Amino acid sequence: MRLNTFTDYCLRTLMYVGLNDRTLTTRGNIAAAYGISDSHLMKVINWLSHQGYLTTVRGKGGGMQLARDPAAISIGELVRASESSSALVECFDPATSCCRIAPACRLKGIFGEAVEAMYQVLDKYTLADLLSKPRPLAALLQIA
Repeated sequence: MRLNTFTDYCLRTLMYVGLNDRTLTTRGNIAAAYGISDSHLMKVINWLSHQGYLTTVRGKGGGMQLARDPAAISIGELVRASESSSALVECFDPATSCCRIAPACRLKGIFGEAVEAMYQVLDKYTLADLLSKPRPLAALLQIA
């Protein structure tokens, strides 16, 4: 199983913003810290804002902050929401599945069980857990 890049960037963004909780964070700061595309982050930040994870302030001196307490941000909830359009295997999406063996195949059930087990583990953790030892992470991201 592999999370899509969008989900990865969502998690990284929330971690960075959570570490930088005393000031507004800019998209440019996040892009530079992780060495990722600023334009990719626009979509991520817009989605996180619309989902209620971030509060954004436009204009000069603007940026973003967490909209919720890190302890209230479930990793499982975030991953479910951000991965909702990505089926693990073709047969998970009945609207687009062309799998000829779907009616007799047991893999769908097995993969479904595996995905559910992954979410059960992710549901145990929050953004606060990811930020519980902030110094090493902040140092790597060059956050003072």
